[in-house]
Amino acid sequence: MHKVKNNLVFRSKWAELSGAMGDLGTYIPIVLALTLAKDLNLGTTLIFTGIYNIVTGAIYGVPMPVQPMKSIAAIAISDASFGIPEVMAAGICTAGILLLLGVTGLMQLVYKLIPLSVVRGIQLAQGLSFAMTAVKYIRKVQNFSNSKSGGERHWLGLDGLVLALFCACFIIIVNGAGDESEERESINVDLEGPKVFKGFKFGPSSIEVVKISKHAWKEGFIKGTIPQLSLSILNSVIAVCKLSSDLFPGQDISATSVSVTVGLMNLVGCWFGAMPCCHGAGGLAGQYKFGGRSGVCVALLGAAKLVLGLVLGSSIVKVLDQFPVGVLGVLLLFAGIELAMCSRDMNSKEESFVMLVSTAASLVGSSAALGFVCGIVAHLLLRVRKWGKDQSCSSTV
Repeated sequence: MHKVKNNLVFRSKWAELSGAMGDLGTYIPIVLALTLAKDLNLGTTLIFTGIYNIVTGAIYGVPMPVQPMKSIAAIAISDASFGIPEVMAAGICTAGILLLLGVTGLMQLVYKLIPLSVVRGIQLAQGLSFAMTAVKYIRKVQNFSNSKSGGERHWLGLDGLVLALFCACFIIIVNGAGDESEERESINVDLEGPKVFKGFKFGPSSIEVVKISKHAWKEGFIKGTIPQLSLSILNSVIAVCKLSSDLFPGQDISATSVSVTVGLMNLVGCWFGAMPCCHGAGGLAGQYKFGGRSGVCVALLGAAKLVLGLVLGSSIVKVLDQFPVGVLGVLLLFAGIELAMCSRDMNSKEESFVMLVSTAASLVGSSAALGFVCGIVAHLLLRVRKWGKDQSCSSTV
């Protein structure tokens, strides 16, 4: 209890509140898209992810994010035959494998063996991907139900370019490049307008066990788990642990514990229709960028999700649908930049080469797994070359 109390202490009231919003740029678009396109139970997802946030904040003491599993979400949005049962099956299978890797200690072994330059390449690719998506959110009108961009965003209004650009300038002026000495403020968006609140039904959504057929298990594993697993291992576990040790020296988080928590929360929530979730380096970078420094940051966000889920249930989708997408883009932009800047510690040319190979392959192939494989191959070839040169020098001597 003493550790939990320390993990949930306020470092700064306004900074922690501001940091709690640093992950919304990825959370809201994905959850909103699945709610509109696949009839995801948003109320149940808010309740479970709220609990996840509170528990992870209490356990880790850092702004450990809870994000939707992006690869599974992407498949669900793009594939008409991949419904909620398949989504939940994919989440359960992914969680089971991660839990197994965690309890056996294999995840910690993987964490120690993977070169830092490869991890930095994955982080840089993810950060740049976030930033490019953010610019698209800011410039173009978005239709999250089918993941497509529309025409150019208008200049004025709550969801206009002027507000988005003002928020971006405000963050740069107040927050700078993220220096520790800078004072952070929160960005408040006023969602006025009676049309947002029409049709609200108070009370939580009904929570029911999702029925998963044999076909759904098969489709979920093949189409969802296989592409998601590599992303979860690399970005949700390995990269998160590396980034956490960079941002919070002395508060090392083990890959085993992260793998276990991701596994446990999905082995519970997915059976009831909650969106498969994981931790993510991008969310951690975003919450840190906006001032989050302790577990209370994500606990506050979790409490807000829990209250909304219990009071409004799935009716909250009406508010999310009206949330300024341009402002979401600004949040996502700075989260991506913060994540990409982690790569600045690659000082040697060899490390930078491996990192950039991994980044290029990840971005071009839209796959963290491809970037990982290419980065490992480049790293091993450079090692072989160095070993060959050393042998040659020894023979000459």
